[in-house]
Amino acid sequence: MAKPKPLERLEWSLTQQNLWLSILSLASRSPVYAYALPALIQKNFGFTPSRLMVYLVLYKLESEGMLTSFERDMRKYYKLAIPGKRCLALGKKELSKWAKKL
Repeated sequence: MAKPKPLERLEWSLTQQNLWLSILSLASRSPVYAYALPALIQKNFGFTPSRLMVYLVLYKLESEGMLTSFERDMRKYYKLAIPGKRCLALGKKELSKWAKKL
């Protein structure tokens, strides 16, 4: 049986449109390599964002101070910055708050 359209829209909103939550969550565990993120997100969260979208979100998160980057073995890695840690905690809190209201 196919999922109802409203549920599909909710899943899209919680996953693709809030990709930053997944990226910050993974970066809170260990530094992440951008190219590997779509597969990591699939493994941990059950959806696969486009590589382009991952790069766009990473760029935005780094420019906003949520992530910092460093190079190792000619690869760019991202790790969670202190503001990103606070933002991730607030995002989780906001989701919990909405879930309780429902």
